[in-house]
Amino acid sequence: MPRRERRAQLLDSALEVFVAQGYHAAAMDDIADRAGVSKPVLYQHFPGKLDLYLALLDSSCDAVIANCRAALESTPDNKLRVAATIDAFYDYVANDTGAFRLVFESDLTNEPAVREQVDRVTHECAALIAEVIRDDTGLPQPASRLLAVSLVGMAQVSARFWLSEGGGIERPQAAALVAGLAWRGIGGYPKADER
Repeated sequence: MPRRERRAQLLDSALEVFVAQGYHAAAMDDIADRAGVSKPVLYQHFPGKLDLYLALLDSSCDAVIANCRAALESTPDNKLRVAATIDAFYDYVANDTGAFRLVFESDLTNEPAVREQVDRVTHECAALIAEVIRDDTGLPQPASRLLAVSLVGMAQVSARFWLSEGGGIERPQAAALVAGLAWRGIGGYPKADER
């Protein structure tokens, strides 16, 4: 198998094991078995379990940030932007791979490299949102950033809560409820050109 394909296969297998067992309980043997390779093959691609975990975490964090960016760029209408951004978090959490657990529920956040990646999601998504808030409202950067971090927290925490509750509200309806709440708050700030 070509190196790139083997690496992708190993990452997919590792994701399944880390999501099911968490970092501490996962063993390289389990990952190699899941991938159908020997441990030496696994170690040819990743020198250790932390390296493998960080590779997965990096791509998972990139996906969340890319989804947030795409949602913000999907429309110039701020109400629809809020809905699209909230929906992006719900969609990511609802994904069958469970990759969100690496980003939002890691059992390794005391490891500085992991903490840095996890924090990167909040910081980069908030920076994207803060730019829109600042441009539209004229609020100073610190205020725009605080509001943006609040919106990211609302989206991420409510999506994880919705998933853990396991029923009663379909994903589109849950995301729309939270988007409505977020819009009622952020939509109350006047646009800079309306002042």
